[in-house]
Amino acid sequence: MISNNSKVLKYFVDSHQHFWEYDEQQYSWIQPDWPIRRSYLPADLKPLLRDTGFDGCVAVQARQSIEETRWLLGLAEQNRFVAGVVGWVDLRSPDVGEQLLDISHPKLVGVRHVAQDEPDDRFLVGKEFVRGIGRLKDFDLAYDLLVYPRQLSAATELVQMFPQQRFVLDHIGKPNIREQEIEPWRTPIRDLAREPNVYCKLSGMVTEAKWDDWQASDFRPYLDVVWEAFGEDRLMIGSDWPVCLLSSKYEVVIGLIEEYLSEFSSNAREKVYGENATRFYKLKFN
Repeated sequence: MISNNSKVLKYFVDSHQHFWEYDEQQYSWIQPDWPIRRSYLPADLKPLLRDTGFDGCVAVQARQSIEETRWLLGLAEQNRFVAGVVGWVDLRSPDVGEQLLDISHPKLVGVRHVAQDEPDDRFLVGKEFVRGIGRLKDFDLAYDLLVYPRQLSAATELVQMFPQQRFVLDHIGKPNIREQEIEPWRTPIRDLAREPNVYCKLSGMVTEAKWDDWQASDFRPYLDVVWEAFGEDRLMIGSDWPVCLLSSKYEVVIGLIEEYLSEFSSNAREKVYGENATRFYKLKFN
C-alpha cells in the first residue's frame, strides 16, 4: 500500500483507468471470453483506490465517442476522486474546434485516440490528425499516445511538430512482454523520451505479458528502460483498471510498481505516485 507520510500535502493519483456501462455493441473490443464483460463504475473503483493509498484518478476514454466523454465528465462531477477525464473528439474533423468547445469542462484534462488500432503506422502524422492536435493548445489539453512499438517513430515525429504540447505515452508503448522482446521497442522509446514534452505511464504491462502466468521479474527490463529514458520527473503510475483484471488484481498491479520503486528515494516515489500526474494534467483537488 502506498504510504504518504509527508507533512506537505501531496496527492497520489492513479493516472490511467476506465469506466464503462457494458454494452456489447458499444464496447465491441471486449472479447466474448473476457471476464470484464460487465459494467465498471466509480463505486467499484473507490474502495480499491482507498485500500492502495490513492487520493484520486484520471478516467480515460474506452470508446471513441463524444457521448462517452460527456458521460465520463458527468461521473467526474458526481465523484470528487475522479480528478480528471481524458476524453475523445474526432481530431481529423474540420470542426474539431467546435467539438472541443462543446465538451469543454474543468475536469477535461486531455484527449486520446486509439491509434494502436489504426492500420496505417503513420496515422499520427496524417495531415488531418496533425491539424487536430494543433487545436489542443487552445483548450490547454494534453494528448495521450496509445501506440504499439511499430508506431513509436511516427509518435516521435508528431511530438517534434508540437514542442509546446503536452504528450504522455500510455502503457510504456506496449512492448511484447509476453515474448520478452526488448527490440524493436527500446530504441524508439529512447528516441521519443528525448523530447522533453513527453511523459510516460507505468501502466498496462500485465496485459502485455502472459495473462495470469508472469513473474515480477518479467517487467524489470522494461521498467529499467523507461526509468533511464524518462527519469523520475516524467513517469506516472497507472493501473489500467479494469482492463488489468484480465491478467491480475488491482492491488497486485500497483504492487509491481511499488516494488520496483522501493529502491529509489521517497522524493522520486512521490513524483511517480502523483506529483507528475498532477502537474502534467493540471489536476485540481478541491
